[in-house]
Amino acid sequence: MTTSINDAPHGITLVLDTTDGKIVIGRFDCSDGREALLHDCATFEPGSGQSPEEWVIETATYGVDAQHRDYRVPVDSVRRWRKLCEVTTAS
Repeated sequence: MTTSINDAPHGITLVLDTTDGKIVIGRFDCSDGREALLHDCATFEPGSGQSPEEWVIETATYGVDAQHRDYRVPVDSVRRWRKLCEVTTAS
């Protein structure tokens, strides 16, 4: 997805890939141009031993294990975003 996180659809669960390797999955609320606010989020930290894309597919398959009720991500750290519902799940 090449559009800015500021253009993401409200209320949709998104996968955010950040410049530091962290992945955030949560329901997008809004962006004020500096930070994006998401709800009911799970986060993936690089170096956790699991493949980042495997974690995203697992989350798409089984649901978001919400670790954070509200989570803010700096807009300038979002490398790309995509809808979780468009991730191909494991069979």
